[in-house]
Amino acid sequence: MEPKTGKADGMGRGGPGGMMGRRGGPDLTTGPIGRTLVTFALPVLGSNILQSFNGTANAFWVSHQLGEAALTATSNANQILFLMLGAVFGVSMAANIMIGQAIGAGDPAQAKKVVGSCTAFFIVLSLAVGVAGFLLTPHILDAMRTPLDARADAIAYLRVIFTAMPFMYFFSFVMMAMRGAGDSRTPFYFSLLAVAMDVVLNPLMIMGIGPFPRLGIAGSAASTLISQTITLVGMVAYLYRSRSILVLRPSESRLLIPDLAIIRALVVKGLPMGFQMIVISLAAVTMMSLVNQFGVHTSAAYGAAAQLWTYVQMPAMALGAAVSSMAAQNVGAGKMDRVEKVALIGVGYAFAMTALPVLAIYLADPWVLRVFLPATSPSLPIAVHINGYVLWGFIFFGMAFIFSGVVRATGAVWPPLLAMVISLWAVRIPLANLLMPSMGADAVWLSFPIGSLTTLVLAGGYYRWGGWRKSRMLDTRPSADAPDTGLGQPMMDESEAITDAEEKALGARPAQA
Repeated sequence: MEPKTGKADGMGRGGPGGMMGRRGGPDLTTGPIGRTLVTFALPVLGSNILQSFNGTANAFWVSHQLGEAALTATSNANQILFLMLGAVFGVSMAANIMIGQAIGAGDPAQAKKVVGSCTAFFIVLSLAVGVAGFLLTPHILDAMRTPLDARADAIAYLRVIFTAMPFMYFFSFVMMAMRGAGDSRTPFYFSLLAVAMDVVLNPLMIMGIGPFPRLGIAGSAASTLISQTITLVGMVAYLYRSRSILVLRPSESRLLIPDLAIIRALVVKGLPMGFQMIVISLAAVTMMSLVNQFGVHTSAAYGAAAQLWTYVQMPAMALGAAVSSMAAQNVGAGKMDRVEKVALIGVGYAFAMTALPVLAIYLADPWVLRVFLPATSPSLPIAVHINGYVLWGFIFFGMAFIFSGVVRATGAVWPPLLAMVISLWAVRIPLANLLMPSMGADAVWLSFPIGSLTTLVLAGGYYRWGGWRKSRMLDTRPSADAPDTGLGQPMMDESEAITDAEEKALGARPAQA
């Protein structure tokens, strides 16, 4: 069988500048690594900042127009939302990596096959979660012990959120798929559109301004539903108009029949990545319970400092998304030497891009904390003290995030999860409990950088000596006996994939420029 070049689908890499045709995104397997990483990561960083800003704006309108009980209701409901989105994050990332590997291998038929199976999976999953969540909302909030004076508002808010869940899930999937194809700018533009609509619609639908009905707290959730739905429709329309490889034509509707090997990879590889988000969330709740023991001023100081930590971590998280997409395409292309360079350059950038905001905050304390705390607050000096212990540890976190992103891009998803479990639940939390009798609250603050250093040691150690280089998210190879049907290459078992990885890279595809 002749090797596939993918040129008919705009995925050939023989064009000028090593770029894909307009149906794909930029080719991440050629060109300068450092500049490509930064160019890819900046729109991801912008999307993350937009989402944080959106949450802040929503909280502002709810608290100022509806009061503390309504804010408590949204806070309780948002914990469920974050949990649901965290769970689907892993599955979306698995789809991102599979698409990236197929594109890197120059196999557009396999990429479309992944898109079709993932689309069917996300439609079923999102509808099931939305319907079940809508029906079970009161029971979920009761299990969380939501305060009685906030329960009615929380039910109204969360039920609309669950109605929006299918659109939110599919929005997340499409954004991840586009990044897997090498395009991070277009998702940023659509994120900007979604956030802008949400921010504008929030007060209009909460207060019933102009032609909009007065929905109260449900209006805040309804604005999310409307903005996500309109943006999703616009995004899909854009993909069709640009003849993207990520959409299926009517003649390709058969690809919506799920491929069991792809679905299995989505679940088996995606759930550990989603579970990592859950592990982090549960650890954060546990750490908050430890902090609460030291009184309201310490808790307020911790909350204010944590607002800054969110922004400190964002550059590394954006770089992590960039290296995952970049490494996935290079893994598919068989360019493992380039994957190694992506990792090392990414770690260097993560160090610099995390150290700079950390240094800026140290220089700007306590003034920067006055955004969240009054100048006369007794919590302000405590927050400065907390930052002195905690902030520098995020440099370790940023570097570890890069190692984990590269490892996950091959399909080795369990080691990063285990590293996170060990650093949080075997080091950080036990260490804080052990040292609190002698150090007081400082034991909690000290446990943060030590836990982050543990994560870096484990992630870096597995990157250096682990077997991730032989792993794949979804392995395919051409069959010498089967005719080319145009539907992609047949599956092979894992042992064959490991043995023949180099053979596939060197012999099953044309040499790269």
